[in-house]
Amino acid sequence: MPQNSIRRSTRQISGEDIVVETAWLYYHDGLNQSDIATRLKVSRATVVNYLQEARERGYIHTKLSPEAFNTHRAALALCERFGLKAAYILPNGAGGADDHASRIIRGAADWLPSLLEPGDRLGVAWGKTIYDVAEQLEQTVIPDLTVLQLVGSMATPYGFSADVCSSNVARKFSAKCINLHVPAILSSASIAATLKNEALIAEQFEAISHCNKTLFAVGSCNPDSHIVSSGLASEAELEVYIANGAVGVLCGRFIDAKGDPVSGPLDDRMMGVELEKLRDRDMGILVSVSEDRAAAAVAAIRGRYATHVVTNQSCAAAMMELG
Repeated sequence: MPQNSIRRSTRQISGEDIVVETAWLYYHDGLNQSDIATRLKVSRATVVNYLQEARERGYIHTKLSPEAFNTHRAALALCERFGLKAAYILPNGAGGADDHASRIIRGAADWLPSLLEPGDRLGVAWGKTIYDVAEQLEQTVIPDLTVLQLVGSMATPYGFSADVCSSNVARKFSAKCINLHVPAILSSASIAATLKNEALIAEQFEAISHCNKTLFAVGSCNPDSHIVSSGLASEAELEVYIANGAVGVLCGRFIDAKGDPVSGPLDDRMMGVELEKLRDRDMGILVSVSEDRAAAAVAAIRGRYATHVVTNQSCAAAMMELG
């Protein structure tokens, strides 16, 4: 038992203080749960409960070093196969698809702050994956960071829109935020063209075209994909893009297996960054959460939109098979 440990009894410690004391003894002083139980005159089960409560209250933040995830064999193999600058590969775990996705999202949230620098202009896409990453981010101040919304807003079945994704990321980094104050899709090409020529909207489009780093996920072209469930595309419109060679969706726009844009009925009505503006950035951070998006993820890499990938072992293996 460390000599410098503070010796107090539960008669002097109660309520919230005993939760903090337990966390301190375990994480700072290095005592095991049995030693803490003896010290505080409580059961070992109570110590376990106190530690769980400390985690739930946000008193404890534990992270594995990024090197645990981006220097092992699967990460290095993915980088070598696709010419990536870095990959962050999470273990699959024993859970199902939801658990796999939550691990990847947590990993992306842990890794992202270390990838950003003062003065960066981070373009943020939309969708549930990016929304969940923003929710998991810890408060971190990155000086002179600007976050930019890459796609116009659209109501979604998840209860948020694109501007919420970018605003939440900006809030977590205490950054400036430039949102794109337009719908993601308009009823006609003429309305889209008119809006793009409005001074305020034109200024916002000019700003997002100069992001040097991007954070995005890619969607599949399955009928139940986000592009359809959000109302951005109908199933009939999706079929047109598939017939034209689409394998994935990036920032509301369709790409083929090489990552090139695929033409279709939505193009002239879409309000968002053009794909060419997303190629060859200093950094493109792709978060891929399921094996059924492996083809879309590989297309995004081949199209030079992604330099960094966050995924898990099974998704990485599926991507390797396609490479």
